Amino acid sequence: MSESTAKHALVAGHGDFAAGLISAVEAVTGRGDRLDPIEVKGLCGEDIQLLLRERLKVNGATIIFTDLQAGSCTMAARRLLREMPGVLLVSGANLPMLLDFVMSSAEPQEAARAAVERARAAISVYEAPK
Repeated sequence: MSESTAKHALVAGHGDFAAGLISAVEAVTGRGDRLDPIEVKGLCGEDIQLLLRERLKVNGATIIFTDLQAGSCTMAARRLLREMPGVLLVSGANLPMLLDFVMSSAEPQEAARAAVERARAAISVYEAPK
């Protein structure tokens, strides 16, 4: 698989979470093709685990981004990590995180760890003056 066609990470979550984030990544960077959306509507945890395993093997990704820390995608991915050493799971994915990840020239796991720090720094609270 060439660098230009390789998927670098899976993005999984509830509803249209993955497709929505990847659409935004594509609009901002043109690099949405580095992310593979995983739709899990109607799937049980075991089926999600099977789907993640299959997609990791097909596209060679070693990173899984998920939405919720205790959500069904994250729990399935955590079970999968036991049998697939070298795969990194990142929960709590958001747009700044994925933008940082796809723009990085670092190795995927290093890029994912740096993207987590970027995502933390991107969270702010603003309030109107009283």
